Amino acid sequence: MTSPFSFAARTLLVGVSLAAVAAQAQVAPAPPSAVRAEADRLASAIVARMTTAEKLPQLLNVAPAIPRLNIPAYNWWTESLHGAIGAVPTTNFPEPIGLAASFDAPLVHQVAGAISSEVRALHTIGRQTGKLGRIGTGLDTWSPNINIFRDPRWGRGQETYGEDPYLSARTGVAFVTGMQGPNPDLPEVISTPKHFAVHSGPESTRHEANVYVSPHDLEDTYLPAFRAAIVEGRAGSIMCAYNRIGGQPACANDLLLKDHLRGAWGFTGYVVSDCDAVKDIADNHKYAPDQATAVAAAMKAGVDNECHTQTIGDIGGLPDRFGEALKRNLISQGDIDRTLVRLFSARIRNGDLPGAAGAPAVVPARAILTPDHMALALQAAEKSLVLLKNDGVLPLRAGAKIAVIGPLGDATRVLRGNYSSTQSAPPVSVVEGLRLAAGAGAVTLVPFGESITDGDRVPGSALLTPDGKPGLLARYFNPVTPPKLPFAPGTDRAIQAALTYQARPVVTRTEIDVASRAFDLPNVNDYHRTEWTGFLVPPVTGSYRLGLGGSGLLEIDGKTFLDVGGDHRGPLPSLQTVTLEQGHRYRLRVVSTARGFGNTDLVWKLISAQPEADLTAAAAKADVLVAVVGLTSDMEAEETGTDIPGFKGGDKTSLDLPAEQQAMLERAEATGKPLIVIAMNGSPINLAWAKDNAAAIVEAWYPGQSGGQAVANVLTGKSDPGGRLPLTFYRSVAELPPFNDYAMTGRTYRYFTGKPVYPFGYGLSFTSFAYAPLTVTPAAGGVETGLRVTTEVSNTGQRSGDEVVQLYLNFPDQPGVPRVALRGYQRVTLKPGEHRAVTFDLSPRDLSAVAIDGTRQVMAGQYRVTVGSGQPDSGVPVQSAKFTTTRTASVPL
Repeated sequence: MTSPFSFAARTLLVGVSLAAVAAQAQVAPAPPSAVRAEADRLASAIVARMTTAEKLPQLLNVAPAIPRLNIPAYNWWTESLHGAIGAVPTTNFPEPIGLAASFDAPLVHQVAGAISSEVRALHTIGRQTGKLGRIGTGLDTWSPNINIFRDPRWGRGQETYGEDPYLSARTGVAFVTGMQGPNPDLPEVISTPKHFAVHSGPESTRHEANVYVSPHDLEDTYLPAFRAAIVEGRAGSIMCAYNRIGGQPACANDLLLKDHLRGAWGFTGYVVSDCDAVKDIADNHKYAPDQATAVAAAMKAGVDNECHTQTIGDIGGLPDRFGEALKRNLISQGDIDRTLVRLFSARIRNGDLPGAAGAPAVVPARAILTPDHMALALQAAEKSLVLLKNDGVLPLRAGAKIAVIGPLGDATRVLRGNYSSTQSAPPVSVVEGLRLAAGAGAVTLVPFGESITDGDRVPGSALLTPDGKPGLLARYFNPVTPPKLPFAPGTDRAIQAALTYQARPVVTRTEIDVASRAFDLPNVNDYHRTEWTGFLVPPVTGSYRLGLGGSGLLEIDGKTFLDVGGDHRGPLPSLQTVTLEQGHRYRLRVVSTARGFGNTDLVWKLISAQPEADLTAAAAKADVLVAVVGLTSDMEAEETGTDIPGFKGGDKTSLDLPAEQQAMLERAEATGKPLIVIAMNGSPINLAWAKDNAAAIVEAWYPGQSGGQAVANVLTGKSDPGGRLPLTFYRSVAELPPFNDYAMTGRTYRYFTGKPVYPFGYGLSFTSFAYAPLTVTPAAGGVETGLRVTTEVSNTGQRSGDEVVQLYLNFPDQPGVPRVALRGYQRVTLKPGEHRAVTFDLSPRDLSAVAIDGTRQVMAGQYRVTVGSGQPDSGVPVQSAKFTTTRTASVPL
């Protein structure tokens, strides 16, 4: 039969010249350090002792234990985009788009370091409980997501650092180095930037999409953040994407994995596939005729570790595809050994396996959710907030009577964002934050009507055990006969459905709420049944939306209230409306069967049967209305089955707020009371109406566990808002090219020629700033070799505040250059009247642009450099200067 690797040679790539362009300038791999060389030697010795039957399962994300070699199980599937994800409470920081809005790389570095310590602590718990091999126990992480957020419709854009390659690169490097620690050869947690590359929706076609992108756009937009993460950040791993690029699947792509990654960038780490991306090579892309050929194509291109979603269900047989590829001579023992040496060397250097001198120390379980981490989560949330409008209503005056309106005013689920642990420190909603900051007597909550955003975890304060103590009685039951793993393909559902559970619980204890906490219980089987019993005690009488997130059985007063089958996979909770009385004890029973973490959550939402009348009555007594509106990360999300107005399959079809929220804002404005809009969302929404009608607007993103407190601190003036938009906020998708078109023309601030509602880089403060004229000094070898730009920024207002000093370049008039491009930023805090010199040293790469053929150059001609509070010509304080270079200089790719 025809070898799959001849397909690659015949496939149309992204441009004829690209391979040559990528080879034009190599970043030579540094000679291996003594630590790396010793780890590789130890890994080679391990691999040499393994049988083929032992080797093949190690190529998957779930690597089984090899007892005779004292090798424990390992699961490479660990997530921590903005918090370690495990089955115990962890610290939840703002969604990555909010971290990007801080324009504060040192802060992101610090956040990543905190997350890294919690990832290592989860690994410690996994060792202590014998549950290594479970998702979330590895000493690597599939973070950060540094795809470019090129289109506001993409549901996963919230996971990224925005639309700008420079901002994404600097933020990505900060995260990678914070996660891995000071020595990338001995990483505390190996960072895996994703998804390499040219990947940003639509979600509905990601498994089969064939993306064509020009050499210019590839180098100008889609690769810079990845290059920075690998070359500067020295990330130890990278994840390849689902889609094809120019005909070749990303996980079998010569241009990306060979020419750029291991060629031009000198990468020596390991490559992991996105989950089922290797399977897609045959099943969806039809690039390979069968699964054996697909795994071979990926391995030959450079993929070292395959994530396959069937591992979640303990389904066996997956290594057989590698065995078949080996039998058919599509791969060799040498290919397998090379891959395994990379993987075992990584496990030695991060301390999972012994042998590396100076390997990172064991981090105790108590390092999770520490007071320092929780304080950092609040600081990060405050720094992520962007003040978009303020007619003087903010900060709120002391003693002001505040009515909190909107469906998200008391919401907590919205704070978490996606790719986050369902358990964290008690989340603080906006209304709770305002009660803390302004006094409970000054703040009134006005319940909203039924909404798609409903469903927050029922707090422990509303739960009592059967004997009247706080919390619920939780009982964990093991199977009578634990299932034999792995399951033969096609047998898992039937076997799990037939499981019966012991009559006596293996563990009985009091827990604060309904959530599976079996991870830290060594005697609870991965497959188990959990039963929570006690009482639900509402704090106020009213209509509630009550139900379950995930699957399970909910009984109220001995009657079935909801029975959500185990096949429930939708992101939105299942809810029913019921009237509950204040202080009444409703007998409660929740039952869930789970593998691993479990996914059952008891959720509710207090709503109003007459929201318009309640709003009118509250407004009459209030001095100001605080409307908390927006989306949730369940609506804009990853490949969901959700199909509701404005959303389809996880992506957005509109930039508008849900209709009932927009109607509420208009009713609130009609009351005549000042209206402050707090927007919670992970992507641009249409704020044109609010810009014209609200007294103030704060973009809050999905701000993490302390988000409500951060919002309240800004509204009351306890902190100054200093965040800036990492995205362009448009009016409508009608202003944009088709979603599935990856050409950058007409997209993002660099190439959009229309007038946005709010531009990239925009944000206000409670104080004001001014800039001194620029000093522009070429390097000794001329402008082509570098440039220093210096100015002085002053706080000209009456309050301390944060300014984000932004540097933009306008390039010579050449084909392919962007309209304008960010090339530097610094966040500074200044007291009233304080002045500070700010200096930017621009490298040739910073000064370069990309020609149509994909080559990167410092182009000959005249440039304009602008430093200030935002983009040039956008009405904010800036200073500009011009400089010229007389010759073109090439810059390595």
